[in-house]
Amino acid sequence: MASSALRAELDCSICLSTYTDPVMLRCGHNFCRLCIDRVLDTQDQSGVYSCPECREEFQERAVLMRNLALRNIMENLLSTQPTQTETGIFCTYCVDSLVPAVKSCLHCEASLCDKHLKVHSKSPEHVLCDPSTDLEKRKCSVHKKILEYYCTEDTACICAYCSAGEHREHRVEMLDEASEKKKKKLRNILQNLNTRREETEERVQSLEESRRKDQEKASEETECVTALFIDIRRQLDDLEKKVLSEISRQEEQRSLSVSDVIQKLEIKKAELSMKMRNIEELCNMTDPLTVLQEPDTGDLCDPEEGGGDEDTGGHDRPRHDVDEMDVAEISDTLHTLCDIISDIRSGIYVAVPADILLDVNTAANNLHISDDLKTATGTRESQNRPETAERFQDYTQVISRRRFTSGRHYLDVEGSGSGGWKVGMCYPSIDRIGDHSYIGNNNKSWGLYSYNNQYSVIHDSNRIRLPDKITSNRLRICLDYEAGQLSFYELCDPIRHLHTFTSTFTEPLHAVLCVYEA
Repeated sequence: MASSALRAELDCSICLSTYTDPVMLRCGHNFCRLCIDRVLDTQDQSGVYSCPECREEFQERAVLMRNLALRNIMENLLSTQPTQTETGIFCTYCVDSLVPAVKSCLHCEASLCDKHLKVHSKSPEHVLCDPSTDLEKRKCSVHKKILEYYCTEDTACICAYCSAGEHREHRVEMLDEASEKKKKKLRNILQNLNTRREETEERVQSLEESRRKDQEKASEETECVTALFIDIRRQLDDLEKKVLSEISRQEEQRSLSVSDVIQKLEIKKAELSMKMRNIEELCNMTDPLTVLQEPDTGDLCDPEEGGGDEDTGGHDRPRHDVDEMDVAEISDTLHTLCDIISDIRSGIYVAVPADILLDVNTAANNLHISDDLKTATGTRESQNRPETAERFQDYTQVISRRRFTSGRHYLDVEGSGSGGWKVGMCYPSIDRIGDHSYIGNNNKSWGLYSYNNQYSVIHDSNRIRLPDKITSNRLRICLDYEAGQLSFYELCDPIRHLHTFTSTFTEPLHAVLCVYEA
């Protein structure tokens, strides 16, 4: 077709697509500017330039000239030609131009545009179908007749002659009927696949959400660990400064003592030298009268008979003139490092403190519980709560709603400056009446006791008084359930370890506190 041949002339021989900004070489062949530039760039390495079409060689890189005439022809022709349809099939009878086909005739083995379809034969043997380039596939390969039936046993499309011949005893259906059955089956498969795809999408979304949460958790853990090590480095730096300062102080103090002793010894040495000279002079005299008339004073006594000097401690103990450095004090200071390690192992660096709410049902009647269930205050006025088996009767105590059965947790408490109080952990089976219901007076509770600025820890009626002075009323209780450790800390700067109970926990643990009337 003339139109197709003309259209082919508008294709670049390099990219095989319609020219884009066509340029011409000296030999007369045309290319896209970008395509020929790439070819010439490749030829730059060898220094030999040639036309990709005719292989004519040039001594120098060719100067590209725009082919304005070809460009105008290309634009005008493309603007007047219809665009290719999705099928890319054109009318067989439109020889002067490319006109998209709307139907194909199986009998004529031709494709038809709207114009030729109107004048096409309407007889039954002329069967129309969607535009197709391979009409032979729609005919029987044996009888060259149109495929009209479907053999369900052989799963093959057949013509009328086939149905009356080799497929005579087979179950045969019309193509449309068989097609609808297959479509129905495919729709069911499609529905199942759609359901599976939705389930897969939900699973993907669930996994993505899980991954997002893991990333958030990892980010939180990273921040927590970073903060932990920053705090550890700070404490270690403070400890290093403290230890080095103590060493420097002792060294300076010892240096001053040594200097003082050296000065006294220098004076003593000068006195001894003078005595030695006097004695030597007497020993060198020839006149016995003069020797005997020299005063016999203590200054001229035998040095070995002297008792030494009180200030220097005598020359018989030279290594004890000054005290040695107090290594024990330095070692005690370094024990803070053990506290830092103990803090980490006891879970003191858990990211979030436990949210503790007090259980009013267990609170004694002389204990007022705040509306937010976080503060307990001793009072003389009875709260008139009903007496139940859960409520403490003899001591103003209350336990928490939350219980701990595993993991590491911590909670911060703050006591009042006046009166007394106890805080700690207990089993839910702790007695609610009698002396054994008091925190620490049984083997089911562990507590820290404060009264008149004196602090003690108590468990199973065994009280241990804390020797160190506690200046803060803010305390931290750390629980490591699996490790069987319950620790108390003073919330000062830096945080200070007070005591750790070690046990094998056999029940859930509740926070418990007791507040005396102020």
